Amino acid sequence: MSGDVKCQSADCPNGHPPSRLECPTCHKLGISGSFFCGQECFKSGLHDLAKLKLPSVNEASDDKAYNPFPNYNFTGTLRPMYPLSPRRAIPDHIPRPDYAKDGVPTSEIRRSGGAPRILNAEEQEKMRTVSRLGREILDIAAAAVRPGITTDEIDEIVHNATIERNAYPSPLNYRNFPKSVCTSVNEIICHGIPDKRKLRDGDIITSVRSCSSPCVPWFSSPPRMHGDLNATYPVGEIDEESEKLIRTTRAALDEAIKLCKPGVLFRDVGKVIEPVARQNGCSVVRTYTGHGINDLFHTAPNIPHYAKNKAVGTMRPGMVFTIEPMINLGGNWAEVHWPDNWTASTVDGKRSAQFEDALLITETGCEVLTAPLPTSPVPLPNKP
Repeated sequence: MSGDVKCQSADCPNGHPPSRLECPTCHKLGISGSFFCGQECFKSGLHDLAKLKLPSVNEASDDKAYNPFPNYNFTGTLRPMYPLSPRRAIPDHIPRPDYAKDGVPTSEIRRSGGAPRILNAEEQEKMRTVSRLGREILDIAAAAVRPGITTDEIDEIVHNATIERNAYPSPLNYRNFPKSVCTSVNEIICHGIPDKRKLRDGDIITSVRSCSSPCVPWFSSPPRMHGDLNATYPVGEIDEESEKLIRTTRAALDEAIKLCKPGVLFRDVGKVIEPVARQNGCSVVRTYTGHGINDLFHTAPNIPHYAKNKAVGTMRPGMVFTIEPMINLGGNWAEVHWPDNWTASTVDGKRSAQFEDALLITETGCEVLTAPLPTSPVPLPNKP
């Protein structure tokens, strides 16, 4: 905003002149009505935040932003804010996956239907390296989460952190996805496209490779491997239901990880996850699964997160795959897609959360390749 805005103090002693002094807290939260002509009005205490106008769901974060789907029947309060920023550049020295140019993951299509790969020692070490890089990048993104930042700014942070590590951000142009990370806010289950919307106090955000993330670099030297992980973070102070959702989703993933070892059936993962969700009044999304990951971004095996699924196969040493439950508040696990053909939202507008880790099956159990580092931000502190 400019100096054309008049002082918004109700009792301005100066006749409400054009003003540039804005309450920084209000600016961060996206609250209008907090411009003042000087310290006297600013400190007068007359601008009670509770009385100020929060932005409506259609209000843009800047004068040029707009909702590209004004006639779409959104299920919740979140709205996209376009235009999207231009596609971010990749330096010439960083190798590209086969889909980087035309969006088509040709190698994945060619190997579709094959058995899960058993990685050799060199490949396993590459997966450790790329997974650690992914964790570092996710942590950088998590540290940036705050009221007032846009999801597009998070995408820029993720993109830069990835190329600084001589890696390719795996979501970029994967099946024509336009950004380097997925940012899924509130009722968005997965595949949210970063845009000009500012995060608000009380939001939750999942940052992931293609749901939600900064977390999937493509390693730059052969054998080239993908990494994959995500997490859901609070934005400022969140309500009790949102906190319960985040804790439930993390607990469901943790219980599934405990199960993993040679000989365990892939279909049994959902048997562990769904009871945790149901006990906390939540439901498990069925459309999206965990997946194998190695030199391909998505490959065999597919690992559903709900009980009574019909997944085929058994865990064996040398396999690397993700488990990434998406958990919705309430009893409805279904999703609908926005007209952008990517963003998946809950059908009832209730919130959704997700955590994802990549696991290597060992001779005696499993190794969590994407485990938090000692310095990693904690989504929610442990309860005393």
